[in-house]
Amino acid sequence: MKKESESKKAIFLDRDGVINYDKGYVHKIEDFKFVDKIFEVLRAFQDNGYLLFIVTNQSGIGRGYYTKEDFEKLTDWMLKEFEKRGIRIEKVYFCPHAPEEKCDCRKPATGMFEKAFSEYPIDKENSWMIGDKHTDMKAAADAGIKNTVLIGNCFIRDENAKYIVNDIFDTIRLIIG
Repeated sequence: MKKESESKKAIFLDRDGVINYDKGYVHKIEDFKFVDKIFEVLRAFQDNGYLLFIVTNQSGIGRGYYTKEDFEKLTDWMLKEFEKRGIRIEKVYFCPHAPEEKCDCRKPATGMFEKAFSEYPIDKENSWMIGDKHTDMKAAADAGIKNTVLIGNCFIRDENAKYIVNDIFDTIRLIIG
């Protein structure tokens, strides 16, 4: 349900490769390792008035590698780890489909963003997407989020990435100065 208040700036984050190290189809707590400084970065964003959202493709569910319940268990644990450190993630949006299902939620499609826009009063102009793949950048740009940060090698080229940084910590200076 959309909140009846003025729009708020938001930061959309991909999960694997941005919040945690991407080891491929991470779905067990024991395999989940937060990236260095993620708590400091997200706290800085939150302290500067940003709402925090996670938008993540989870094709491992659609491919049968793990279940939706496995994903939800890991997500609940992850959110509690953030809460312990005073960080509030507004919502986690995920696509459980395999690529061949051609859904409207799997990035680079905009479905997860559109759902967030329908549920929260988001100021697209002052919001950001932080991801590690071209699909993250394209989905955000197509959804109207023009402030995009690609985490990765500075030699990567992406027409939808407004900025490219080496790691998540570099986004603090970029986004809040």
